[in-house]
Amino acid sequence: MGSSYATVQDITDLWRKMTSTETERAEKLIPLVSARLRTEAKKVGKNLDEMIASDPDLSEVAKSVTIDVVTRMLLTSTTDEPMTQVSQSALGYSISGTYLVPGGGLYIKKSELAQLGLRRQQMGVIDLYDATRNKCDPVG
Repeated sequence: MGSSYATVQDITDLWRKMTSTETERAEKLIPLVSARLRTEAKKVGKNLDEMIASDPDLSEVAKSVTIDVVTRMLLTSTTDEPMTQVSQSALGYSISGTYLVPGGGLYIKKSELAQLGLRRQQMGVIDLYDATRNKCDPVG
């Protein structure tokens, strides 16, 4: 198991002073987020700790991503299901919404993985022409 990419003090310095409950949660979340980032790196055949060792700037990016994920988790309610969008109707008795984190749990955005160079590069090729067909051959 590697070291954590951020500390509680980093979160306090870069986000805000936390309550004692938030500090306790942050202390538990930081190693989880760091381990998750390492796992995401392994999924794309990379070693995040080696990448950071060869690029000191990436260490700061890993810290930033860790802080972003932890603070997002701290802002997520532990008592209610937080929603990012809610719709209501009056006489039809209707309500609908989109949950912030469906089912809860730790999640890392694709953009955060991209900042660390951990997004799989996908390239597709569409063959618009049949390469085996001679241009002069009649169609059919």
